[in-house]
Amino acid sequence: MTADALPPRTVRSAPDRLLAVLAAFDHAHPALCLTDISRRAGLTLTTTHRLVGALTEWGALERDADGLYHVGLRLWEIAALAPRGLALRQVALPYLEDLYEATHENVQLAVRDGGEVVYVEWLSGRSAVGVHIRVGARWPLHATGVGLALLAHSGQPFQEAYCAGPLTAFTPYTIADPARLRRELAEVRRSGVAVSSRQITEDTLSVAAPVHGRDGGVTAAVSIVVPHATAQAAVLVPAVRLAARGISRALGWRPEAR
Repeated sequence: MTADALPPRTVRSAPDRLLAVLAAFDHAHPALCLTDISRRAGLTLTTTHRLVGALTEWGALERDADGLYHVGLRLWEIAALAPRGLALRQVALPYLEDLYEATHENVQLAVRDGGEVVYVEWLSGRSAVGVHIRVGARWPLHATGVGLALLAHSGQPFQEAYCAGPLTAFTPYTIADPARLRRELAEVRRSGVAVSSRQITEDTLSVAAPVHGRDGGVTAAVSIVVPHATAQAAVLVPAVRLAARGISRALGWRPEAR
């Protein structure tokens, strides 16, 4: 197996094979030739050719002038229907823009997918600190501000399973100890915000707050990421809380009615 091939898998049903073809594409591999798709999907070239042809005809894949395949606009149209995707982004964007205009720093909106955060929006200015983030990017929950905010408000069984590890460390400051992570989550619930310092890179600090849906449950998290050297977390907390509260209300959350 080559270095960029996906792990071996058992693919049996037709839906499994179709999903394997789509899963061959990721942020590191946005454009693939037929042979690469076959290798990364773990399928024969003949099967891959047939499935790619069907997906291209339907619009799930597109083929460029160089013969490389890309994810097609038809999938984007369907993804736009996801309530935690573009629909959430449209509701949240005015509040994210207000937070950005007030700070001119990185502003992010993320949701939880299993043990990871998925970023659905990101606003950044030229002078903002560099971050390893883009729309659609994924990071482990314990290593980001939005992830800590989401994990702290997840169900207790899920929290315990997650804290049991393994917890990947990206810098010497990443919370990789289960006991420390549990303490951190308790503090997030107590204070209503999560502060993540130098966990992904050693030059950033983020402050995040949970976003509540109509039923009161936490459906997303909003954060601001600033340079660690000049960060004043206490100054950022009110602005982040205000943005999260505004998005929550726009989603139908009414805390006074609970």
